[in-house]
Amino acid sequence: MLISTLAVLLCCLPPLALLGAWAGGRPGLARLVHAGTALVAGGFALLALAALVEGGEAALLLPFGPAWAPLSLALDGLSAWFLLPLGLCGLACGAYGWRHEAVAPARRLAAWPLFLAGMALALLAGDGFTLLLGFEGMSLASWVLVAAGQAPAGSVSAGSVPAGFPAAGPAPAEEEGAARAAAGLYLGFALFGAACLLPAVGLLAGLAGDLSFAALRQAPPQGGVAWVVLALVVLGAGSKAGLVPLHGWLPVAHPVAPAHVSALMSAVMTKVALYVAARLLLDVGGLGQGLGWGVPLLALGAASALFGALRATQEGDIKVLLACSTIENVGLIAMAFGLSALLRAADLGALAALAAAAGLLHVLGHALAKTLLFLVAGEVQHGAGSRRMDRLGGLIHAMPKVALAALAGAAALAALPPLAGFAAEWLLLQALLASWRVGELGVQVLAAAAVALLGMAAALGAVAMLRFWGLTFLGRPRAPRTLGASEAAPLPRAALFLLAGLGAAVGLLPGALLALGGEAVARLSGHAGGVALASAWAVAASPSASAYHPLGLAVLLLVLFVAVVLALRWLSPRASVRGPAWDCGFVAPPPHLPFGDPGTQPSAAGFAQPLLRMLGTSLLAARERATLPPPGDPAPARLDSHWQDPVLPALLPALARWRDALVIRAERLRDLPLRHLLMLAFGTLLALLALLAWVGPGGGAGA
Repeated sequence: MLISTLAVLLCCLPPLALLGAWAGGRPGLARLVHAGTALVAGGFALLALAALVEGGEAALLLPFGPAWAPLSLALDGLSAWFLLPLGLCGLACGAYGWRHEAVAPARRLAAWPLFLAGMALALLAGDGFTLLLGFEGMSLASWVLVAAGQAPAGSVSAGSVPAGFPAAGPAPAEEEGAARAAAGLYLGFALFGAACLLPAVGLLAGLAGDLSFAALRQAPPQGGVAWVVLALVVLGAGSKAGLVPLHGWLPVAHPVAPAHVSALMSAVMTKVALYVAARLLLDVGGLGQGLGWGVPLLALGAASALFGALRATQEGDIKVLLACSTIENVGLIAMAFGLSALLRAADLGALAALAAAAGLLHVLGHALAKTLLFLVAGEVQHGAGSRRMDRLGGLIHAMPKVALAALAGAAALAALPPLAGFAAEWLLLQALLASWRVGELGVQVLAAAAVALLGMAAALGAVAMLRFWGLTFLGRPRAPRTLGASEAAPLPRAALFLLAGLGAAVGLLPGALLALGGEAVARLSGHAGGVALASAWAVAASPSASAYHPLGLAVLLLVLFVAVVLALRWLSPRASVRGPAWDCGFVAPPPHLPFGDPGTQPSAAGFAQPLLRMLGTSLLAARERATLPPPGDPAPARLDSHWQDPVLPALLPALARWRDALVIRAERLRDLPLRHLLMLAFGTLLALLALLAWVGPGGGAGA
């Protein structure tokens, strides 16, 4: 019953896409598209929750598709767990789009429902072909969304764009060029992911050619074929998830898309890519694999967590900062999944379940928090006119409710107890610390290094969130437009508080959620018992291991807070006296600068200077250049910091050439009518069918 209802909801999205293609410039129809997608997403969330409570269902064969690979939908604990954040975040993004996207290009309105449909189809797939179909449909729709968006002036920071790619500037032509370059770069990574995942699924099917997940589990890859599948899946899914070194599209594509599109891309689309990796490597192909099966995900995840957190501390644009924070958090999830595969191979089922639970919990918590913060970024840009932190400040007075919601999301991503980020990172740390039980010295060294990188990433991530919230909402306004910022409208504000409340519930009830997700944990870890101790009060690997009690910790923190407040009142019986606060060197406002000199407040670049000097020279290839005015010139001296992403410096010339070719083709595609774009998508799917037919029975690889 659940899978049939999900199929009906899925079939409602293509008609909404057709309505969006016709609704360009019509506010009423555009809002109808967003309202329809929000309702469908809410249905996804309710049905996913019902599936977690009642259990999965058998596969449903769809009445269309090729004869050799019929399309099928299936719903189990793993797909239901990932479908839940898609529904919740899609509901909030639909409400935001209803308020702020009443007038939008037809391409964007048509691609928005298809984007949700592609992600839902990938999550509900019951076979490899349907999985690839949904994954590539998601990629194509998201590329159209990126190409249709235009970045506002000055929204892309200089350090966020790799060498050879133009940054957005104040001129509209430069903004258009940045959007097209971002779309071309994103398309290149999407094609690379498809080129990796397609042969990986073909190799998993083998000579039998049966692409259903049930058949693939019966014959997991072995020997050299297994290692090829591992490499292809890690590269293909990692390029879409944003794992280092395949993360280059993330900080470039997010600023040029609208806030609700960026939110769904960062919070859900990257998780769909991780779901593909988890499904193909841990569920379908993980039976009987060795210790090395989880090492690539563990190593790349640790590198991504550290690198993304460091870059987030350096960015000056809110959306670029959040995109880099996504690199950090998908790295933490990949670490958890890789560690689960490693512990599973060592027959440590309880610890493998704990690591898998940490990854699944972070999938849900990060999706909610990151959607919240991207929508906050959209509200800040709409109300204050900028996303540059150096042009903001003091928004807690003009936008107090948005500031409160942003504080909840930033605290969750900073892993403050008892919120969702802390629960997931605590579980992951416990699994890493207990991995010494694996007898191999190499595994123990790798786990020790992962513990160190996890600690550094957590600390840098907390600094990035503190920097974001403090510079944006505290201090004094740095511009008159900031002082005149307006509070969010009731509907987007309700969406923000809904996400904040759901994120708090995930942090306070991790054990109860993991009890619902027992089947998902079992599929990833191979441990039928799931997490041994998972209840509303505690979560732990075993009754004798360290346990986390979130509700008890929350009560303790509340008692301490109340005690501190009462103690301060008891020690200060006299009435409070207001006086001038220490202004941290902020000079008195002269008549020609009624808001003060913004240069005397801490800036985004100044806040990041210590970390840039300590770690930036080695990890970001940072360079500083001092500019001294000539004698007699009263202009102040300048200290400029320049850094770039050095992960693939040798390939940047080749990427630039590919970028140029992709941009030219993207420009041509962008000017095509919508019907031609739909024909292009249909032709791409036909090519995919032909390639999969070649690896099927009677084809080249299946013969």
